Amino acid sequence: MNNFLSHLPKIVNKRKKRLGRGLGSGKGAKSGRGTTRHQKARESIPLHFEGGQGRVIKRFPLLRGKGRNKPLKKKPFIVHLNNLNIFKEDETVSVKNLVNKKLVDKKALIYGVKILDKGEIKKKVVLKKIIVSSSARKKIETLGGKIIN
Repeated sequence: MNNFLSHLPKIVNKRKKRLGRGLGSGKGAKSGRGTTRHQKARESIPLHFEGGQGRVIKRFPLLRGKGRNKPLKKKPFIVHLNNLNIFKEDETVSVKNLVNKKLVDKKALIYGVKILDKGEIKKKVVLKKIIVSSSARKKIETLGGKIIN
């Protein structure tokens, strides 16, 4: 029992630094903030602060926007003339009919359909509320077809 004190567990809890408790404490004035004075010695300055010079975000206005981040305009689905040969003679071709025949996706009801001149059309059809290129329009009208807007 004579060496009881030497076998006690060591307690190593350091005391917290008491900052800002006067000049005599050695941790006064700027309270150990590393800089001598001015804004960086203060408590809260914003992360993007660069000492008064212009911020990085302000220096690159085009990256922020300026008309760049507008949503992309959706283009209409494209159908070629030779795909219209599926329809019967004098049948009306509308976007709904094209979706039902599975020539275009259901999204075509929102974005629309455009018919381009690729291939040959062999039947006379009536197009209703569909955008048509000028060369495809000529081919459809020479066969006797109609285009109704």
